[in-house]
Amino acid sequence: MLIYRNICCFIFIITLVFSCGSVADKSASESSLKALNNLVTSRSVEIEADWAFPLMTQGITSVANSGLLLPGSNANRIDLMGNSNYLRIKGDSIDVSLPYFGERQIGGRYANSDVGIKVKGEAMEYQVEKEEKKNAYRIKFSLKDEIETLQFYVTLFPSGKASINVNSTHRSSIRYDGDAVPLLDD
Repeated sequence: MLIYRNICCFIFIITLVFSCGSVADKSASESSLKALNNLVTSRSVEIEADWAFPLMTQGITSVANSGLLLPGSNANRIDLMGNSNYLRIKGDSIDVSLPYFGERQIGGRYANSDVGIKVKGEAMEYQVEKEEKKNAYRIKFSLKDEIETLQFYVTLFPSGKASINVNSTHRSSIRYDGDAVPLLDD
């Protein structure tokens, strides 16, 4: 009986040791890194968001508790699949149309039912930084419309995924996650 217990313990320990091994290398392939470099240097990219991550406030919590969010969404993560949205970078020109979920700190436009982030113009303070650890690029720029100034922090990953953080002078911060593709010429 003692030998049987020792064999079982030995097998358990060996199984535990091998199951705790490191994960296979998930580094980006050379082709995906080259595609990302081309995407950034061409300054011609379109990002379509799949998820919105609003800043948790009392207002967002109230909306979530009232049951007004779509199925599959919660107060922290809102599903945007099927919702037409984009952030397009074409040279120095930026075109943004993103839905907004959050609170305004300062009053907005009157008699306007469009409460999303919709702005088009030339980027101010456009900067590109490479994040060596993640093999990603971080693009920072600002846009100004007639009421507010918006700061965008876009992170592009070799996998084709993208993250957009938006800070506003009039609204709560929000983040979007989605896919980045080369912008097709119209």
